[in-house]
Amino acid sequence: MNKELEYKRHTLAHLLAAAVMELYPDTKRTIGPAVDNGFYFDFEFSTPVTEKDFPAIEKKMRNLLPSWTSFEKHELSAEDAKAEYPDNPYKHELIEEFTAEGQKVSFYKSGSYWDLCRGGHLENPAKEIAPDSFKLDRVAGAYWRGDEKNTMLTRIYGLAFDTKEELDAYQAQREEAKKRDHRKIGKELDLFTFSELVGPGLPLWTPKGTLVRHLLDGYVWELREKYGYERVTIPHITKRDLYEKSGHWEKFADELFRIKTREDKEFALKPMNCPHHTQIFDRHPHSYRDMPQRFAETTMVYRDEQSGELGGLTRVLSITQDDSHVFCRHSQVKDEYFKIWDIVDTFYGTFGFNLKVRLSFHDPKSPEKYLGNADIWKNAEDALRDIAKERKADYVEAPGEAAMYGPKLDFMAVDSMRREHQVATIQLDMNLPERFDLHCINEQGEKERIVMVHCAIMGSIERFSAVLLEHLAGVLPLWLAPVQVRVLPVSDKHTEYAKVVATKLKEARIRAEVDEANDSLGKKIRQSKVEKIPYFLVIGDKEVEANTVTVESRDKGNLGTENVEALILNLREDIDSRAR
Repeated sequence: MNKELEYKRHTLAHLLAAAVMELYPDTKRTIGPAVDNGFYFDFEFSTPVTEKDFPAIEKKMRNLLPSWTSFEKHELSAEDAKAEYPDNPYKHELIEEFTAEGQKVSFYKSGSYWDLCRGGHLENPAKEIAPDSFKLDRVAGAYWRGDEKNTMLTRIYGLAFDTKEELDAYQAQREEAKKRDHRKIGKELDLFTFSELVGPGLPLWTPKGTLVRHLLDGYVWELREKYGYERVTIPHITKRDLYEKSGHWEKFADELFRIKTREDKEFALKPMNCPHHTQIFDRHPHSYRDMPQRFAETTMVYRDEQSGELGGLTRVLSITQDDSHVFCRHSQVKDEYFKIWDIVDTFYGTFGFNLKVRLSFHDPKSPEKYLGNADIWKNAEDALRDIAKERKADYVEAPGEAAMYGPKLDFMAVDSMRREHQVATIQLDMNLPERFDLHCINEQGEKERIVMVHCAIMGSIERFSAVLLEHLAGVLPLWLAPVQVRVLPVSDKHTEYAKVVATKLKEARIRAEVDEANDSLGKKIRQSKVEKIPYFLVIGDKEVEANTVTVESRDKGNLGTENVEALILNLREDIDSRAR
């Protein structure tokens, strides 16, 4: 978000707090930042506040707004600052942090309201904020400082944009997003489910959902196989030693599922595959003639996410990665990146996604988060920058978004609702080869340090499935639909011929089924539309007599009567070309 909009949203957080304090004077305020699409403020209320109270709070905000003609900055000592909040432990905690080195703390005042704040406001809110460009949105619970050991606060979210038109457009888009929610679509299409007995964040895939997963993964493998990738297989657990050597045990400790054996040995469920793959590469010496080595594997990894962060398929505990690792020489990095980039472009282009590129670099201010020294990071990041430039990519740089072992080239997919999702990633790793002493023997007979390139095309099949279902509103293309054709006999006397038609379709490798339910034709058609079946074939007396079918397309409507053999040729052409 641009600075002006960020300042507007933060200003509105202050305005929300001012309105709340006038209406509920015994409330304890905490913090209120700007966020994407708006702002929020966390409060400790003495009596519950719900969304039913929003009209009164919004009215008070709009009544106060005309008096907010400026923002004045004041600086107070810790003692004076605490005196402003005699019974507010949250503000006292913040003040102690801000004044740890003896500096004063800043307060900002607008109208008659002032609050502890580091700044970032509009100069004249009354003039710069349109009263109809914001609204309160929802209430949520939030632990103080995000720590579940702390008090649960009430978080009030607000929406804010430059104009009412933008606010209305966002709300309309969000309503459309609700209709496209992958959890709703997944239930309608019978793709996946969750069980309280199994646990949150652990999706269970139905036969139809599993078929979709396998088709997606098969497509990725088909694209990879052209570039010389080979499949490998690793176990789901490992000794602690592997992750200690890779650095994951230290840097990734909170997200590891740990296992103690009956002999008191410590193992971990793998949160990623790269350390295992290094050991496959290192099983024997490699000549420069063997390079690069390209390993690919689709497998689950496991990460101990906090329960409050889990949601549908977008954040899960069991993550299926279509993972690959290329072990190559420094001189081969660019070519390997371009090959993967071609795969990414082809795969996402198939579904109509527009892609942007983000170079995710490390944060030099927080070196403790990363493996390796500054020189290794500089070399790796310079290499990625050069690759993006040579590819003539429109890219942005994002400090702080790197993986712990190396910078990433992340692909950001813009979906049909203009939302942006981080999807595929290509990561350049010069650290794990150092840690595991990975090398090849070069032309001079000397050991030469190699480089690892990590790549996932879908990233997480679970998360990609969620993004794809919402992008397509559940309307899967013919090649990907679990049921491609449903045959609808008008009555029982037409069922035998319907089965003959379905058999011909199946023999042509078209996924077909007969609806033999004792329902009216109208109900069968409605159900096929709810399940978003690409084609359904109606069979009555005239179709049996003429040895034909009446074809209905999900996307094009009634296509009329057709010969079964001709229909099969047309369907196979669309399936084989993965037409949208």
